[in-house]
Amino acid sequence: MTTAPTSHTDRNLDTACATVASEIARTDSKSSLLLAFNGAALAGLASIADTGLPMPTKTFGAAAILALGTSAVLLLLVVRPRLSGADRASFPYWARLDEDGILDCMQGDTRAARVRVLSALAVRKYGLLRRAVDLSLAALALLALAAAGLAL
Repeated sequence: MTTAPTSHTDRNLDTACATVASEIARTDSKSSLLLAFNGAALAGLASIADTGLPMPTKTFGAAAILALGTSAVLLLLVVRPRLSGADRASFPYWARLDEDGILDCMQGDTRAARVRVLSALAVRKYGLLRRAVDLSLAALALLALAAAGLAL
């Protein structure tokens, strides 16, 4: 026999749903900013690629371009919509149902399932975002080495 959730549980589930949804929005905002940074850095590097640079500068610059490009790919994966609908607690699943199917699906409390699905999505996005930031930082270090190669 299942019992109705207490009002404390209701508040916690509502708060958890809102918190996880806002964390997902934060990853998308951060990714957009980093994509703009990476794009500007790549454009700047492309503008000097044909100039006669010393070999160490070209080598470190090429490695920086590779790191920035990989970071951009990871950031694009962060903002790429996830529309599989394999779970029963997300809008892609609900989009495949007719009205009666949606009503049947909504008979129970789906907030716990939504928290689970959204949390898994947020963790995946934050993991990709973290790797992209690490690569962007590595690219900056490589660019510093490339700049040092100009001084040689």
